[in-house]
Amino acid sequence: MTETPDAARPDDRPSEGGALRKRRERYAGTHPRRYEHKYKELAADPAALEKVRARGMTPAGTHVPILVDELLEALHLAPGARGVDATLGYGGHAERVLAAIAPGGELVGIDVDPLELERTSARLAALGHVAPTLRVQRTNFAALARTLGEIGWSDGVDFVYADLGLSSMQIDTPGRGFSFKRDEPLDMRMNPARGKPAAEWLARVDAAELERVLAENSDEPRAREIAAALTARMRRPTTTRALAEEIAAALRSRLDDAECADAVRRVFQALRIEVNDELGALDALLRQLPGALRSGGRAAILSFHSGEDRRVKKAFAAGLREGTYRATSDELVRPSAAERRSNPRSGAAKLRWAVRA
Repeated sequence: MTETPDAARPDDRPSEGGALRKRRERYAGTHPRRYEHKYKELAADPAALEKVRARGMTPAGTHVPILVDELLEALHLAPGARGVDATLGYGGHAERVLAAIAPGGELVGIDVDPLELERTSARLAALGHVAPTLRVQRTNFAALARTLGEIGWSDGVDFVYADLGLSSMQIDTPGRGFSFKRDEPLDMRMNPARGKPAAEWLARVDAAELERVLAENSDEPRAREIAAALTARMRRPTTTRALAEEIAAALRSRLDDAECADAVRRVFQALRIEVNDELGALDALLRQLPGALRSGGRAAILSFHSGEDRRVKKAFAAGLREGTYRATSDELVRPSAAERRSNPRSGAAKLRWAVRA
């Protein structure tokens, strides 16, 4: 008789007291593919996390912070300093920052994503990072000045940093529509309770506007060709897999599979940036930074594509000319070869910093 796999056995079994208790769902094999089956990683089992990282991968439900040492060096942190993490995310940068400003330091962590913010708040609280040392607020960094006013920091902070773009948790979590690894609704909203999903935006856009978005938000070299293909049909893609397939179909006669996949990633990036008005929010943050920093205060921005980096570079250069900043990074700071090998998602990262006059 063939043994029944764990996943096919009854879900419940008697406990010591005779009552039924729920069996933990098990996956087949040693390396589960589905996010929800990676229970060891999602439960933050240290041995499981280490095995995944040893394979050069990011464990499910986590995010590997990028350019951490370089960020800390740029911010010149000291005990007692107070500042803002404008994109709290998983809290990887925040953990190191909190250690650097202890004792007496204070950090406000803000994030627009209510789903990840709740998980991160609980994770950091379990590590002992609670108010007043760490205060967490759900908001967009475009509201930086208002946020500082609400917590009584209108006189400014010693540092502000932001890690732009998308986190590994958002990419990997099912149902959010950020990735074409799974077929799911084309959503892409950082805050699922606000704005319109990407599918709705794509259903209304014309070819000229879509071409502009692809060119500006992801430097897509075939923006016109892709825009024409995606807007040619009356019924446009509403799921991640359908969108990816239509992009690849439009390019397959001229590009190989790897080049098609790169184009798909760029289109997904461009739509996500547009749906969440990420460049508009970045412009608002850059305008407010000088007023948010005390004299000698430092700002550091991690960006992941040229559209973001151009804005940061121009804002910091303008501030230096006008005397708002007394120093800025002379050169772009990039991840080392070792970091790129250990964390492939770090490859596109760019860091710039500025010091308030």
